[in-house]
Amino acid sequence: MIRAIVTDIEGTTSSLSFVQDVLFPYAHARMAAFVREHDQEPAVARLLAEARAVAGGELSETDLVAQLRRWIEDDRKVTPLKALQGLIWAEGYRRSDFQGHVYPDAASRLREWHATGIALYVYSSGSVLAQQLLFGHSEAGDLTELFAGYFDTAIGHKREAASYRAIAERIAAPPAEILFLSDVVEELDAARAAGMQTVWLVREGTVDPAAAHRQARDFAAIPLTFPSDESA
Repeated sequence: MIRAIVTDIEGTTSSLSFVQDVLFPYAHARMAAFVREHDQEPAVARLLAEARAVAGGELSETDLVAQLRRWIEDDRKVTPLKALQGLIWAEGYRRSDFQGHVYPDAASRLREWHATGIALYVYSSGSVLAQQLLFGHSEAGDLTELFAGYFDTAIGHKREAASYRAIAERIAAPPAEILFLSDVVEELDAARAAGMQTVWLVREGTVDPAAAHRQARDFAAIPLTFPSDESA
């Protein structure tokens, strides 16, 4: 029986278009002004130093902003970039420039699972702050109270089994009793390699009964029981 559920965000609980067409362009457009206005704040200065280290050089502020924007354009999973984006999006949410998109079926089922006592967690390449902002300012209301914890790339990359083993240790539940939800097969492969149960969200296209992972078109179709021979 499933004791905990770990869910991805983009393409799973939230539409790809919200992230790609709303959040990323907003951070891209605001990056220069944000760095200029906040670069003396210790937390931001630390993130900028980390970004320079990843870039491999002592970049000027102008060059660093250009590099950060290129990483956004390339959808690079760079941890300090994700943290900076989260801070920029926080301003956007506070200004009501946008609300977090959450599929109605996801919001409904997450509430149902929480009510039954299943522990819910988020694992996304976006920073923990960005995750909390999206669910805290969602079109379905504040959903943050549903989640017992959040994980980002600070715990490891999403296509590496070690990341999911580390999450299972943090959750303190056997991997076989943890369900991971995602729309990315490589992430599901890594979670299964760590011993977790998996469901592949296929919101568009055709559900394939012979797929490598059990598929569901939406959260309403996600099972919570799995044959023992499906355990990794």
